[in-house]
Amino acid sequence: MIRLTRLNGEHFVLNADLIQRVEGHPDTVLTLVDDTKYVVTESVDEVIREVRDYRAGIQAMAFQMDRGTYRPPIAPDLQGAENSSVVPFPSREER
Repeated sequence: MIRLTRLNGEHFVLNADLIQRVEGHPDTVLTLVDDTKYVVTESVDEVIREVRDYRAGIQAMAFQMDRGTYRPPIAPDLQGAENSSVVPFPSREER
């Protein structure tokens, strides 16, 4: 998900995987795969950078998970909960 700004200043979050096309008229227009259009204040280069950073972050986290070095943060109210239904992702050695 990437954070963008509408022309009226309203911030919103968009699933970057749904973007089909980004055009730079006087304003930047994002066209989604379902032909929904959004006009945003960010430039085409800024949108591209946001999408690239989003996807790089996913790849980096997947690499950490595969290496067994990624551990999701534990919420303060869930620490020590022995009856949790959440199972941690197994490390490479555990698989």
